[in-house]
Amino acid sequence: MAPKAEKKPAAKKPAEEEPAAEKAEKAPAGKKPKAEKRLPAGKAEKGSGEGKKAGRKKAKKSVETYKIYIFKVLKQVHPDIGISSKAMSIMNSFINDIFEKLAGESAKLARYNKKPTITSREIQTSVRLVLPGELAKHAVSEGTKAVTKFTSA
Repeated sequence: MAPKAEKKPAAKKPAEEEPAAEKAEKAPAGKKPKAEKRLPAGKAEKGSGEGKKAGRKKAKKSVETYKIYIFKVLKQVHPDIGISSKAMSIMNSFINDIFEKLAGESAKLARYNKKPTITSREIQTSVRLVLPGELAKHAVSEGTKAVTKFTSA
């Protein structure tokens, strides 16, 4: 028996050459095909079993600031005066900057003296080195007062 001849697909008419989906891909540069609704990468549809429970909100990352403490001190000094959010942000940045300078200087002092711990003595010395003149004297006296209050309690 002779082998069966392979069937060749019938020649298509010009109107039926491409299905509608292929036409959208080969659309002319002037016209854009309609965009399909797509989910952002990594997010699953509500109906699928992937991902976390639907409706549960993501916990906000806590950001530590000195804003409440700045406000408390402001109210102690000037009870009738407020502060704008921009000024509060500047004050917060200022305190972070001073903290970094004092911590860095204290770490250097501890390293120079081959001590593994930063104590109140290193902090006091770094305050004297970092802060200028009268401000350093006031800071040292306030710090001494705070340490005394802390140790007595």
